Amino acid sequence: MEKVTAFERRKNRVRFAIKQKGAGRIRLCINRSERHIEAQLIDDKKAITLAAASSKEKDFKAKGSSVEGAKLVGQLIAERALKAKIKEVVFDRGAFKFHGRIKALAEAAREAGLSF
Repeated sequence: MEKVTAFERRKNRVRFAIKQKGAGRIRLCINRSERHIEAQLIDDKKAITLAAASSKEKDFKAKGSSVEGAKLVGQLIAERALKAKIKEVVFDRGAFKFHGRIKALAEAAREAGLSF
């Protein structure tokens, strides 16, 4: 039997709460590693990704592991969401705490026009 880590339990708990309270809205899912940060807009009803932005993209200017890089990814995902006519989302931070790069990405997305 495979052991479930505390990180995975926390991630599942957060996702379950989002699906219960999200009322079918699009989910802004964040993934962070030591070097990069990624954001996706996911429609859980259709199980598809509507838009994505990442610090791994070819034309990305800032360093991905910095707060400035997270702000740029937040602006990118907000622009792509507005282009896809999505204005209101549910913020899914997974098991990551809401500070540092995660907070910077969320604030940049809010300033660029997304509401959550």
